[in-house]
Amino acid sequence: MVHRIEVAFSPRFRDAVGESTLLKIKNHVGISLDSVRVVEIYTLDGDLSPAEADLLREKLYTDPVVHCSTVDKPLADDFDYLVEVGFRPGVTDNVARTSAEGIHDILDRELDGSVKVYTSRQYLLKGEITRDQADQIASGILANDLIQRWKVITADQWKRDSSPPLSIPEVHSEHKPEVRYYDLDVADDELIRISREGVLALELDEMLVIKNHYAAAEVKAERERIGLKPMPSDVELEVLAQTWSEHCKHKIFSGIIEYTENGKTEIIDSLFNTYIKQGTEKIGRDIDWLVSVFHDNAGIIKFDDQWNLVFKVETHNSPSALDPYGGALTGIVGVNRDPAGTGIGARLIFNTDIFCFAEPDYNQPVPKRLMHPKRIFDGVRLGVEHGGNKSGIPTVNGAIVFDQRYLGKPLVFCGTGGILPASINGVDTAEKVVLPGDLIVMSGGRIGKDGIHGATFSSTELDENSPVSAVQIGDPITQKKMLDFLLEARDQGLFRCITDNGAGGLSSSVGETARLSGGCEIELGAAPLKYAGLDPWEIFISEAQERMTLAVQPENIDQFLALSKLRGVESTVLGKYSDSGRLHLKYNGKTAAYIDMDFLHEGLPKLRMKARWEPPRFAEPDFAVPGDLAAELMALLASFNICSRETVVRQYDHEVQGKTIVKPLTGAENDGPSDAAVMMPVLGTKAGIVVSNGINPFYSDIDTYHMAACVIDEAIRNIVAVGGDPDTIAGIDNFCWPDPIASDKTPDGEYKLAQLVRAARGLYDYTIAYGVPCISGKDSMKNDYKIGAVQISVPPTLLFSAIGKIPDVTKAVTMDAKNAGDLVYVVGATSDELGSSQYFKLKGHVGNKVPKVDAASAKKRYRAIHAAIMEGSVASCHDCSDGGLAVALAETAFAGGLGMKIDLAQVPAENIDRDDYLLFSESQSRFAVTVAPDKKDQFEKMLAGNTLARIGEVVAGPRFSITGLDGKTVVDTTITVLKEHWQKTLRGVV
Repeated sequence: MVHRIEVAFSPRFRDAVGESTLLKIKNHVGISLDSVRVVEIYTLDGDLSPAEADLLREKLYTDPVVHCSTVDKPLADDFDYLVEVGFRPGVTDNVARTSAEGIHDILDRELDGSVKVYTSRQYLLKGEITRDQADQIASGILANDLIQRWKVITADQWKRDSSPPLSIPEVHSEHKPEVRYYDLDVADDELIRISREGVLALELDEMLVIKNHYAAAEVKAERERIGLKPMPSDVELEVLAQTWSEHCKHKIFSGIIEYTENGKTEIIDSLFNTYIKQGTEKIGRDIDWLVSVFHDNAGIIKFDDQWNLVFKVETHNSPSALDPYGGALTGIVGVNRDPAGTGIGARLIFNTDIFCFAEPDYNQPVPKRLMHPKRIFDGVRLGVEHGGNKSGIPTVNGAIVFDQRYLGKPLVFCGTGGILPASINGVDTAEKVVLPGDLIVMSGGRIGKDGIHGATFSSTELDENSPVSAVQIGDPITQKKMLDFLLEARDQGLFRCITDNGAGGLSSSVGETARLSGGCEIELGAAPLKYAGLDPWEIFISEAQERMTLAVQPENIDQFLALSKLRGVESTVLGKYSDSGRLHLKYNGKTAAYIDMDFLHEGLPKLRMKARWEPPRFAEPDFAVPGDLAAELMALLASFNICSRETVVRQYDHEVQGKTIVKPLTGAENDGPSDAAVMMPVLGTKAGIVVSNGINPFYSDIDTYHMAACVIDEAIRNIVAVGGDPDTIAGIDNFCWPDPIASDKTPDGEYKLAQLVRAARGLYDYTIAYGVPCISGKDSMKNDYKIGAVQISVPPTLLFSAIGKIPDVTKAVTMDAKNAGDLVYVVGATSDELGSSQYFKLKGHVGNKVPKVDAASAKKRYRAIHAAIMEGSVASCHDCSDGGLAVALAETAFAGGLGMKIDLAQVPAENIDRDDYLLFSESQSRFAVTVAPDKKDQFEKMLAGNTLARIGEVVAGPRFSITGLDGKTVVDTTITVLKEHWQKTLRGVV
């Protein structure tokens, strides 16, 4: 029997969801409505009496204070159009899954699948709009056609027939799962077709290696012995494609590059080994706090004698382009599982998020299969919000970059940090151990078609053939239960090893952990599925969410499964690890795959590429100093890349767990932009951690080497600005690049690959110079869109995330001015370095003088600033970055609710004779610092030998004035006006 429970806000209460939807419709598609109201629908199909359905309506779905609700009777009334939106068949419905557990608890009886729950939502639109506009609203705002169904009904239609507009989206599969085989003894063009149509993302030389492997006499003989056909099964080919994908194997970073610059050519064998790994190894010889780097799901560093810190940052760009909400939600819950699956499993304590979007005021036709940047922005923000907030993990640090080149693919960086006991029951928690005979156990969610080909899809550009199945839908509530259970099992010593099911699902998690024992044997038919009809290869490579893979000792399995059931988490034994040297997969007792482990992991041929560096040249700007520099400052403060992110930050919980000391927003009204987050990972101690990031893709237009130097410097100085110790910082590199392989569709591939080489060199040189090792990282290539003649490529983008230590969190400082009468200092010199600056961008120029980092002087300066902060002589400290000194001073002033009086003639400068250049240059390694008058001598003594100057003072009241190089006033305004320009830009956008 089917019952339909409908829930809405009572008329006397505001419908917040409806009101926010009304605003989105107006802002995103420009259609004005009188009102939007929302009705939540819960369709229950199964063995339920009307009385039980009514009990569930009352106890499970309805808040008696704010809701009205019905069973089998529609609530909708007083509308012009009704839109009902629900999930497509087979798409994960997280609310339905959670409410099914609630039904079990309330009815106190085993359901055993006898009751299925489906959710949908009705939007009641009131206003003078056409049917075409209603359809536009439905498809453009209310539903994502990729994962949802929707239907529009007019008020007249509803009056004639008020039956539910959407039927139950039950998955009915007539498909009988089977194992198929591929004959690879075919011509090259047929091999390419097999790869392309199968979304395998394998190049011809890789397909030929596979073809030759299966043609080898010893391989044929072994396959005949175990009853397999000589040709590869679909399971085997899919596993190889996943394991060899760019996403998982990092073929470009590990390939061989013939690099030419200034007429000289050199061979680089692996950018990763040459520049990233080698750099960390070199730094590691001089420090003692690296615990585990590069070979686990996340990097591990020492916090103190009892605790280690775990940190990882991932990208989820391609799925977020297709489904911004689902892609970003999976991005954050997916990266949560990385630290949770590192070593023996960390407890998660913070999240970070960094987004790159096209500008939300984009007003050109949106290319085929893309979404408007506003919708991408809103969906990504909401996905990360739901993933982080519902997981009980604070979001403490982030950034947003806007550039029209992110229209084709947004960049969605999600990071998670955790804390891990150094040992548990005498066992080193950073070590991963799997022994032959250990049982392979999957815990958490079930397997579905969501996430099929996620790894291979993310290894290609977005085009008309990009698979809708690549997007997963995460469920933070289910994952939270699973992670809490696994921490409990960890502390009881109930498993030996843990890893997450990320890209490639079981194929990746089992395929990698089986290397530790030397092989494995799995029964795919034992895997719990969301619905019937999945082929064996789909079961093994699906990236359906909320799953971890564990190695459980046979003697612990009963206790492990009992605890899992007690905590409401599904765990299933799928097979066992072995030392056979083979990945052995069965389906219903018959072998479906039998792959040599060495071939699986080492058989990939190295990619060979060419790179050629020729520095670009741009016209050097030639314009007079503007007559109104206050207006220029206001325009910069209002620009997308400098304006306040408060409307986004407020959506995230940055205080849950009670460990956040310096939060993302600070100041007199808690709306100033913090440079970094400070946290107390072990409550009750004064020692803390600092989390920051650096990102600036605009400098890539001139030189990616200096871009890399600048983003590393930015991340470090952000940590220093709040009191972090510059000698305790570790970094994570995330490279997101357009396709750097020269081809017909990428004729400038050699230049783009040269940009990648130079960025990697910059990373090597400056991490060594600063003594900041990379402990983990990720590269995401092929961030392009190509359909027809339209091609959009992201600018070369490097995110450098950093984590450091602060000896005493009570001594941390924030960026807001504290008291009238405090002295204003600038620390560091300003040079004529406005190439790709936000000021030149505002003026429509690029320029050539990209900021360059002097690491030797900066490192000395950073140590001195840290010492001064720890000694208590700094009232506020704010780094100078986008927009230069003027923006840093303005933010310091209005965040503190105080004015400033500044004299540019006192600013240490090199080769600058213009007020605007001195104000807006983005020279690196600089700080705007305020110091109490009685701390002046102490501060200057601490900074002795470093470039600094007193340039003004903090004043009572709102006046913000700057005197130019000639002694005349060039800026005279108020912090109220400046702050309003800074805050207005993103209001109503999200």
